Amino acid sequence: MKEIILILFLCSATNNTCLPPYQWPVMFNDPYECMLKGYAEAFKKTQEIGRNAVNNERVFIKFECLETNIIIPKKKPGLNL
Repeated sequence: MKEIILILFLCSATNNTCLPPYQWPVMFNDPYECMLKGYAEAFKKTQEIGRNAVNNERVFIKFECLETNIIIPKKKPGLNL
């Protein structure tokens, strides 16, 4: 089964650094859903950070939607005692 993981990066162009990546706690069924959430969260976070910090520190947010395989383990056979 394939799922899509959203990874967000909060960076400062002034300092040429990024905070450690943040993995969104919910996985997505397809890249479209992931992209919509990534843009919505980047927009929301930009507003939270505010104009001054964005302008002074040249803050920017980028994100990736990565495909991953989810491995569901098989049930272990029970002991027949």
